[in-house]
Formats: sequence, C-alpha cells, structure tokens
Amino acid sequence: MARWQPDPRGRLLRAALDLFAEQGYDATTAAQIAERAGLTKATLFRQFPDKREILFQGQAATLETIRRVVRDAPADLTDLAVVDAVLDALTAAHTPEQQDIGAAITALTRAHEALRERYVYKRFVVTETLEVALRGRGVPGPRAALLAETSIRAYWDGFTVWTTARAGAALGPFVHDAVRAVREAATEVTRL
Repeated sequence: MARWQPDPRGRLLRAALDLFAEQGYDATTAAQIAERAGLTKATLFRQFPDKREILFQGQAATLETIRRVVRDAPADLTDLAVVDAVLDALTAAHTPEQQDIGAAITALTRAHEALRERYVYKRFVVTETLEVALRGRGVPGPRAALLAETSIRAYWDGFTVWTTARAGAALGPFVHDAVRAVREAATEVTRL
C-alpha cells in the first residue's frame, strides 16, 4: 500500500464517501475504507477513532478558527462585527469544490442516527466555543450565548442550502442570507 502518498485524511474521506454511496454506511467497514484509500487500517485508526469521525474531521480546524478570529479581533470591534468576522472566516474555509462533499455528508447525516447524534454534538461544541470566546472578550453571558446560538444556527442553515445550490457556488452568500434571516426573526421576536 502506498502509505507515503500525501493527504491521508482527504483520501480517507473520499474513499469513505465513495464506499458509503456504493454499499451503504452500515455495510462499510473501516478496513474497506483504508484499503480503498490505499492505506492500512492502522493508519486509518491513527487518524480517526472510527469511520464516523472521518466525516467530521473538520471540527478541530473550525474550533481553532473561531478562537483565533475572536482572539485577534481589534478591541474596538463590536461583538456583532466579531461574530460576522468568525462567520466570514468559516465560510472562507470552504471552496466550491467541497460543495459535493458537504452534500454527501449532509445526506448521510440525515439518514443515520449515529451520524445525527455526532452532528448535534459537533454543533453544540462549535456553538459553545464561540460563546466562550465571546465571553473572553467581555461580552455578557446571555448576549454571548444568544449571539453564538443564532450565528452558528445561521451558519449551518446557509451551509445546508449551499449543498443543494448550483454547482460551484460560493458558501458565503448563503450564510449571509441565513444570518440576515435569523437576525430579522430575532428582532421581530423581541418586539412581541
């Protein structure tokens, strides 16, 4: 097996998605994924604890992006502008070429309870990371929580729409539309 080839994590993701499409998520083994990727099973398990985590491999980078953007934001930037900077950084990490991957992962997540549970956990951790980072900037607890919850919700709403949009579309406009919709709804609710 050609273990020296670059990008083992990306190769494992592509192999997993191909096999899940061909024979189903439940019927696919970690050994089959490793073989399809041209890697050993041991290499797969050095990268990921199980086949499910192959699909969620971007979580660590997402958390680091959130922490970095909030930490490095100028002190005079409003909390809303900081959140917008975080969302811009998160969307910039996705290229139009990743749209099909996002669509495949979204479809798999909807179809399998174990993946839905992992998705909900990921979303919780991402939201909590943003809330904690905002609190670290001095944003009051309830406001930090609300900004984090609504912003990450909008990010995922925009991401979901992006996965079904025309091929090659940029993610940013979909997230910005979702953010606008969530903020408008929040404004209306607070007037009740």
